[in-house]
Amino acid sequence: MKKEKLVIIGSGPAGYSAAIYAARANLDPVLFEGFMSGPAGGQLMTTTEVENYPGFPKGILGPELMDAFREQALRFGTRAFSEDVVSVELSKRPFLIQGATTQVHAEAIIIATGATAKRLDIEGSRDGEFWQKGVTACAVCDGAAPIFRNRPLYVIGGGDSAVEEALFLTKYGSRVFLVHRRDELRASKIMAERAMHHPKIEILWNTIIEKISGDNVVKQVRLKNLVSGKTEEKEAGGVFFAIGHEPNTKFLKDQLKTNETGYILVHNGTYTSVEGVFAGGDVQDWVYRQAVTAAGSGCMAALDAERWLASQGIE
Repeated sequence: MKKEKLVIIGSGPAGYSAAIYAARANLDPVLFEGFMSGPAGGQLMTTTEVENYPGFPKGILGPELMDAFREQALRFGTRAFSEDVVSVELSKRPFLIQGATTQVHAEAIIIATGATAKRLDIEGSRDGEFWQKGVTACAVCDGAAPIFRNRPLYVIGGGDSAVEEALFLTKYGSRVFLVHRRDELRASKIMAERAMHHPKIEILWNTIIEKISGDNVVKQVRLKNLVSGKTEEKEAGGVFFAIGHEPNTKFLKDQLKTNETGYILVHNGTYTSVEGVFAGGDVQDWVYRQAVTAAGSGCMAALDAERWLASQGIE
């Protein structure tokens, strides 16, 4: 079995950026892009217009942006496998990476598997329905899109993230409804007070969205009050899930230190708790979660890996 200098697990802005930098540093990287676990290219493959990535003043489609990332990585010699990584063995070097069909050893690994937004199974919100046609899980990414401007917007959730998303959306929506199935927010007191006192935010207590409907984009939601049982149809320009993300780390089987919600902990840049293993992108970022920050940390991971490999006499 061939021993590789560097294996990158995951694609998207972090994985492809790491591959570009590693390939240009003559590390001859191997990239596992993923397949069954999600599309190669990460979350941007399920988005439409990306308007906040620098260098594209007129915006660019998410899949088009990721295709460009991938093409650039391959141009400099990255070897890509369109398959998932099933498991890794980090107890000794070289590390063993087991893909769906490919097995390799590596002196260093960059993990860039990202995170998946949690979604409720609401009629109308699924893939092939109104997902990314007015239903999304990132207000900061998508909230400024024209379809949401001056329309009533609905945010599902009750924690700090939900309140932050609702506050952000007040810049664009005519009114923002925070839909919470309980009678008290889980958000911190200061965040809850901001939501309750904001003139453009209305909190719908003890309420769920039963159905999302429209034509080409979201037009209506059906709300249900869990106390009274009453349902009503309301105009809607968009629905935003804000119930958290799940980092894609199950294949690691607790071999790296993570925080309480599963995000990989890094120090001194992108170094993880195992020497020779680095992490970039949303798999280690539970705060910003943007394409540009993911790309930046992918670059950092490649530079850290290059320096670490050099320190081990591997160039």
